[in-house]
Amino acid sequence: MTLVGNGGASGQASPGSGRVQVRRDSGIYGYERALKRVGLSPVAGADEAGRGACAGPLVAGAAILSDAKSKQITGLRDSKLLTAAQRERCYDQIVAKAIAWSVVAIEPEECDRLGMHVANVEALRRALLRLDVPPTYVLTDGFSVDGLGVPGLSIRKGDRVAACVAAASVLAKVTRDRMMAELDEVYPEYEFAVHKGYCTPLHQEHLDRLGPSTVHRMRFDNVARTVKPGQVVRSILGRGDRERVDPQTGQIETGQIETGQIQSVDPDGDSGMVSAETAQADITEGGTR
Repeated sequence: MTLVGNGGASGQASPGSGRVQVRRDSGIYGYERALKRVGLSPVAGADEAGRGACAGPLVAGAAILSDAKSKQITGLRDSKLLTAAQRERCYDQIVAKAIAWSVVAIEPEECDRLGMHVANVEALRRALLRLDVPPTYVLTDGFSVDGLGVPGLSIRKGDRVAACVAAASVLAKVTRDRMMAELDEVYPEYEFAVHKGYCTPLHQEHLDRLGPSTVHRMRFDNVARTVKPGQVVRSILGRGDRERVDPQTGQIETGQIETGQIQSVDPDGDSGMVSAETAQADITEGGTR
């Protein structure tokens, strides 16, 4: 399978513009090692947690890992495949051993204003821009992130095949779970510590009985319809259709997804402009021979 990169810094051929072979049996550090062999290092990974939740923040993590044996993360894989205890152990290793890491949160009000697709990409971008060490190449899970000034590649289920993306997934998930536990203390009646803001039957039961809190995402149809007469939560400033969650799959459904690049990035409160240039790097997943 051939995947095409994006966002080159100069619009000219980069060190990774050729084909990079990644063997299926190369392990979770295979992508980083293959890119390093052609001069693309360090490699940063980014992933998010909370996209499908109807309450609480959207959290994104970014990480640059070392492939040295002494710095590898024991038990690292997609955060969704780990228990809470395993995630915590991986988290502690990542913050201790990573070359660089960062976590950012986008609050529910901004998620409502931007829409979840744009908020998701913006969260990944902010996390990557906050890394103390600038990456030479970027891997993301499922969503392309333009405007970084370096080439990058979105990988389907990247958190299962690339170590830096898996690490970012753990950073985002652990941080968000901790934030939801804190929100549970403020709003104990919603039991956020149990469902983490996702659209479970228990969560919906509380929504139907109480109506939404200020940390619920008003764009979500299952939230908006529970507003009680006279209840004021906050206005929805964004455009487009409301987000709907399929009760069977937990996936967001929307009749109209907002599109377009956000070129103005303001992760620290100061407006900054970054531009997306063009370049590409082909990566071919190779099988075992």
